[in-house]
Amino acid sequence: MHEPPNQYLSTVHQVSSTDSNWLDAVVHRVSEDGIVIVTDVLSADLISDARHEMDVALDAVTTEIGNDRLMAAGEAGVARIPMKFSRHFFTYFEIPELLAIIDRVIGPTAICHLQNAFVLPSTQLPLKSEEIFQVRPHPDFPRYMNGYVASLNTLVVISEFSMESGATWALVGSHQLDRTPTDPELASEFAKHAVQACCEPGSIIVFDSTLWHAAGNNTSGNSRYAINHQWTKSFFKQQIDYVRALGEEAVRALPPRTQQLLGWYTRVVTSVDEYYQSGEDRLYRSGQG
Repeated sequence: MHEPPNQYLSTVHQVSSTDSNWLDAVVHRVSEDGIVIVTDVLSADLISDARHEMDVALDAVTTEIGNDRLMAAGEAGVARIPMKFSRHFFTYFEIPELLAIIDRVIGPTAICHLQNAFVLPSTQLPLKSEEIFQVRPHPDFPRYMNGYVASLNTLVVISEFSMESGATWALVGSHQLDRTPTDPELASEFAKHAVQACCEPGSIIVFDSTLWHAAGNNTSGNSRYAINHQWTKSFFKQQIDYVRALGEEAVRALPPRTQQLLGWYTRVVTSVDEYYQSGEDRLYRSGQG
């Protein structure tokens, strides 16, 4: 367990993916600080495509669910299962740098717990947690497991993260603490010591999912775009059953590694016939953790 520091760190370190030892540096920072920014990952073309496809996904979700239900859930600007509405979002299951980080921190059998597209609206008034749930300080994996790292987030930055655009606030060093998310002292520490993870488009903010963080207030005049992923050990249930949500035909058409990340190799059997299969016919394949 990381003991609560006497003083939380006042900066989020950055590591360029072009450095020769970038991966070792990322793993070290995630372990020590709980968070690191990896720069120079996405191309300009991919960033441009992402903004358009995020708008497409958000429009589709709003049409399917209705704006009233999204607002009631505090999810204005959130598109869940964006890959259902645009194949663009499968791209993030194939980025070499992102896969290398997952493999090193969680392991090669990790699965995607969630993928959400965030289009944080601009407003001149401070956002409230009932309006946008991300602005409330929280850990995405609110469980202490004796220091065992079971979950990792990769927040892909599509538009500039700055003070004005509402860059993510992070309490650097607050990961792997044996304290509950409702701990009032930790909430006070967040208010005093949290810093913003400011960075350029094309970066990825990597953090231990037990880290306390929150979205900032976007006053830039433009929406702030980012794609959040949470990766877990394969034996944790996903937030959404992506195989069922996307359909077997769609998943079978994807590359094997993408299938694995979506949970195709760790499905729950529903009959003894499905259980007594072998090899690639098994729903929960051997060697998946």
